[in-house]
Amino acid sequence: MNEIATPARNFDDANPKDGLGGALGIVRTLYMDAEQGRAAIECEAQMRMCHSGGVVQGGFVTGWIDAAMARAAMCVTNFEMTPMSLEIKISFFRPAQPGLLVAEAWIERRGRSTIFLEGRLLDAEKNVLAKGSSTVRMMPLIDMSKGGPGKSKAP
Repeated sequence: MNEIATPARNFDDANPKDGLGGALGIVRTLYMDAEQGRAAIECEAQMRMCHSGGVVQGGFVTGWIDAAMARAAMCVTNFEMTPMSLEIKISFFRPAQPGLLVAEAWIERRGRSTIFLEGRLLDAEKNVLAKGSSTVRMMPLIDMSKGGPGKSKAP
């Protein structure tokens, strides 16, 4: 892989409109490599995300892998396009527990408007906790700073 680069855009700041990164417990983006179509994020699994026995609920695991796959897809378009999920599949191998985790993702195949992605979630010991695949359709990014499509931003 190429030299690890700091993301050109900061996806990790709290977004006052939706706060998705904060809700998911995303700590930071580790890298986004547009040439290789790869990305990784660091997540903090917290007890509030767990069900019985301190096991992280599968929706969070899915969200972390999906977020890493989205970054891999977006960076290859210079952040001009956003992925819209057509299909996502996650296989769970080991329970995720509270602590820092890393979600890695890469582009498996890219077409004109469709991208096939894969990703995985690792614990601190590099054990693979879950793997996923996704098919996305790339769509033009909507500038939400102006209030979304067809709307003007309120003063």
